[in-house]
Amino acid sequence: PPDSTNLDTIALVAGQEVYGFGIVALGEGIWSFAQSPTFDNAKVLVPALVAAAVCFVVSGPAVTSGDFANVGFGLEVATAVSVIMGLSYVARMIAPFSPSPKEVAFLGLLVSIAGFSSFSQNLVVDGFVSLPTLDLPFDLPSLPHVDYGEFADQEGF
Repeated sequence: PPDSTNLDTIALVAGQEVYGFGIVALGEGIWSFAQSPTFDNAKVLVPALVAAAVCFVVSGPAVTSGDFANVGFGLEVATAVSVIMGLSYVARMIAPFSPSPKEVAFLGLLVSIAGFSSFSQNLVVDGFVSLPTLDLPFDLPSLPHVDYGEFADQEGF
């Protein structure tokens, strides 16, 4: 687990990401619905409202709490929300007809992929989730190492 200073920084940054993801999902849903405000098109607004509510009420407060267990839980919830929103965008893109431009759903998918990447990276890199390791009977190849010697010391590398 990270120390308290790092955990506060992680909570601040990840909290901004979670709330930002909720705002973007909500904004996209409202914009797509506004393109054709019909009862039939309300289906694009529902996932956005649910995602924003989960980000604002569950994930965001958990991530910004500063408690190790809560931050991890909040990141897990945010990761799940980004996957579900990504699936929602894919469903909109493969639908035969959409009252709002499918390019917007594609941009939403890109934001969901970015959110998933960020949230899952925070889970793994910051120690909230540990991945299993493999004990292989052989050594894996490694990249060559270049030693810059005095040049690196002089240039501050």
